[in-house]
Amino acid sequence: AEVESDILRRIRTLLRELDGHHPACQCDRGMLRWTLHKKIDQNPSNSSILVRILVKELERAERGDFRHYIIPLLHTLMYTLIKAPCISDELCSRVYDFCKKLLTLPKPFCTIGLDYAVRLKMERTAPGMLYQRMVISEQSLKSDPYPYQEKIFIFADPDLLSKAICNALVTDTEAAQVSQSPRVCMCYVIIHAMQAALGEGCDVSGLKGSLQDMPTSDVEHWFQQVVAAVECAGNEASADRSQHTVRLEKIYRAILSSLQAGDAPLGGLQGTPLPNPSISFHLWTEDDQLWKELVLFIRPLSQSCEPDCLSQDLDNFEIQDIISDCDCCEQTRFSVLSTDSGIERDLPVTAEEPFAPCSTETEQSRLQRKGGIKKKLSPLESMAFLQAGCNSPGAKPPAKPQRRLGIPPEPAAPLQRLHTARIVLLGDDRILGRLAQAYHSLRKRETRRVFLTPRLNLQFYYIPVVTGQPNTLAFADHAATGQEELCEVAGYLGRADPWYESNINTLCHMIPKLATMPSSPSKHLVTDLFITDVIAYYVRMGIQPVCFQVYAVKIFFNDPAQEPAEDVFLTELRTHVQESISPRELSMTKKKMTLDGPGIDLTVTYRKVKPFLQVVVSNRAKELAMSLRSTGLVMKAIPADEAEDLVCLNVNITEIIRINNLSGRSFSAVANRLKTCNIKIRSTEQRPFTVCLDKDSRRAYRNVISMEVSPCLEPSYCLQKTRTMKFSLHETEDVGLVKYMPKSLLLPINTFAGVIQ
Repeated sequence: AEVESDILRRIRTLLRELDGHHPACQCDRGMLRWTLHKKIDQNPSNSSILVRILVKELERAERGDFRHYIIPLLHTLMYTLIKAPCISDELCSRVYDFCKKLLTLPKPFCTIGLDYAVRLKMERTAPGMLYQRMVISEQSLKSDPYPYQEKIFIFADPDLLSKAICNALVTDTEAAQVSQSPRVCMCYVIIHAMQAALGEGCDVSGLKGSLQDMPTSDVEHWFQQVVAAVECAGNEASADRSQHTVRLEKIYRAILSSLQAGDAPLGGLQGTPLPNPSISFHLWTEDDQLWKELVLFIRPLSQSCEPDCLSQDLDNFEIQDIISDCDCCEQTRFSVLSTDSGIERDLPVTAEEPFAPCSTETEQSRLQRKGGIKKKLSPLESMAFLQAGCNSPGAKPPAKPQRRLGIPPEPAAPLQRLHTARIVLLGDDRILGRLAQAYHSLRKRETRRVFLTPRLNLQFYYIPVVTGQPNTLAFADHAATGQEELCEVAGYLGRADPWYESNINTLCHMIPKLATMPSSPSKHLVTDLFITDVIAYYVRMGIQPVCFQVYAVKIFFNDPAQEPAEDVFLTELRTHVQESISPRELSMTKKKMTLDGPGIDLTVTYRKVKPFLQVVVSNRAKELAMSLRSTGLVMKAIPADEAEDLVCLNVNITEIIRINNLSGRSFSAVANRLKTCNIKIRSTEQRPFTVCLDKDSRRAYRNVISMEVSPCLEPSYCLQKTRTMKFSLHETEDVGLVKYMPKSLLLPINTFAGVIQ
């Protein structure tokens, strides 16, 4: 009763924080969920108590219409259930029934409810399956029944975070991998599966001792046996829990000696640690670094025939020309003029077989064509890959022809997305601007030549981190830039998802504090457990994306000889008047300012949109034009309210109004606000201005005379649209495959709930 009362008190405190009633001690913010799970880890036998209380709170929240409690409680429950040594079928059934009830609610409740209901159905049939799959994928353990691999890539911009923070994060991520060898993780999977199926009838101590005394080859053998048994039970439609228990008990008896199995005392339920996921930390110093790391994740250098050659090609950014057409990194092929007929039997006898008789068997074997250049994907096959984007299964590659006489060609197996890359960004809005650039570049690469799309599931996560130091990279005329201004995306995600606000946004100031704490045993205890655990919890349970529109900007310069620049931005575009350089220009500017006031004359052409309008690109939208004098403008892509449309630019133009009165001429600044998705701005007096993207001074353009801003189109859509226009010159509407392809490039960032309306 005392334990149950303490757990209930902790859960109620956590729910009060969701209502905005923060704990009296600010240092406890964001740690309530963490301390609750750590308390259960210390005494795993209390897992069932926590699950039972969480089920009651979920049912109470549904009856009382406290919907904002449901998703946080459900995530907490599922994380507990995955780590629990053993949960009764009756309790799993209650959770499963509640998840089915969520299917009647709107998104995201029905989406999360369906996902968890599917998982729970497998877990009820094959206890321990969720834990097993998580460990296998996160640790990249070799397993034929479940061949999936995952990896977490943490990217931090060294220009935005202090050296102390970067060093602390590197140390913590490396420490998280210590003592997590594949052998240890395989033992964890075996022990957890046995305990989940057999419950208190499992002699955990004896099992640990037997596995510890075994050679690694035997441990791997029993690991494969357990994985096969669990996966078989979980995937069979007519599988029964009791049959699965009998199957695992046979393996359990075989692992243990007869003496241990019969005489060893049972020690009750014991917790099995959930290993930290595979994490790599990267300082983002190169523009193509993200793409390089993803390619190496799919095809590690250790699996290549010639690592030095592959590494060199990575540096040349042309690795896809080598590995996309090969089964195992064959050598680069070069086009040469061919004079043969294309049939091998027409070739002369080679030096390798000078006296080979021309038998039927030899004739048949020579009919197999070797060394030919693979046929490229047809446009439709390429578009099938590209249309999938980054969240759907890939399409089939062209089959490799088998030309042996009398043997029908074997259909090639479809490509599967066996790899999942979880990209975690640390920093403020400026690193998200870099991510938008890198993502756009990656999609363009995939349009030119598909490699990652059909093989890789790409997930993005964002943890805001603000150092609190003077902002040396802020825009020169952006004096109001503060911590809230630099974390607009995090603020939006926190308003849309209270669980994200409670668990992730609180790290904004906590990570710098922990990184700068003096070195001590207690400091390492806190950082190693807390930061790594929160990142792991976020990537494991954050499955609902919030999609942000990426905007394209085309910039024209004062010098006609200079080529226009094309770039993208995610959060903000800001302009201000550029100071004159030459004395003549300075003199003319002063005269103009005396007559018309400060700023420059601009012509603004835009398409007006209504709030909540979902149509991004519409040829029917009426263009409006206006001329005004302005000192600068700001385009905001992130709305101040989560209920507003994400696919809309809020443009704030500082307009200078001339006022004539008895005392003379005066000027006042007026905020001119408009909502649009497409806008063109031009300086009519040929005076240049400066443009800064995503609040990052490294992405500032000077001597700009005009610019065009519009939603960034998906590169694969643009390619297919161009191909379609070649055959339908008079068609203005999308026809054929283009109609079913996403037009706009959206950047998905995962949270726990998505947007809760």
